[in-house]
Amino acid sequence: MNRVEADVLPRQVLQGDWMVIDVRSASEHAAGTLPGSVHLPLEQIESAAPMLRGTVKPIALLCQSGTRAALAHERLARHGVKASVLTGGLAQWRREGLPVSRTTATSWSLERQVRFGAGLLVLTGTIAVAVWGRGWLGLTGFVGAGLTFAGATDICMMGRLMARMPWNRTQSAVEAFAGQ
Repeated sequence: MNRVEADVLPRQVLQGDWMVIDVRSASEHAAGTLPGSVHLPLEQIESAAPMLRGTVKPIALLCQSGTRAALAHERLARHGVKASVLTGGLAQWRREGLPVSRTTATSWSLERQVRFGAGLLVLTGTIAVAVWGRGWLGLTGFVGAGLTFAGATDICMMGRLMARMPWNRTQSAVEAFAGQ
């Protein structure tokens, strides 16, 4: 990532009075974010620019490593909104041992779980073809077709299945408190 003129360090955000905007996906946000952050996915950032233009607090943009936050910074700047990019993103925030809140029982985003699951199925199918024969090609073809369908329609059946798993359920306030 190219450094943005308006980078802000994690400790500066922690010690200051910032409006932190998390530009990651909903599942990434739920798996872990800064306490008190506002979730505004990157694809919605420009439509929110008029509301953000008049904020009193300085704005810090957050993503996993800083790349999407830098894109959000560019988009907001085109609309006259001043914002800073949280240096190193949530990854740096975590490396510094700063507090993270989450609303799911897992720290893996749904997208990461889907990538892992799809990769594991393709790998399993490939090994099964080598060991037991060509009949197992259907498994890799099925996964490939599913990924193609998900990319074309933005409907991911594996993601919907993963979202129903017990580790992806939303924690109640009692569970969240007990898990700390």
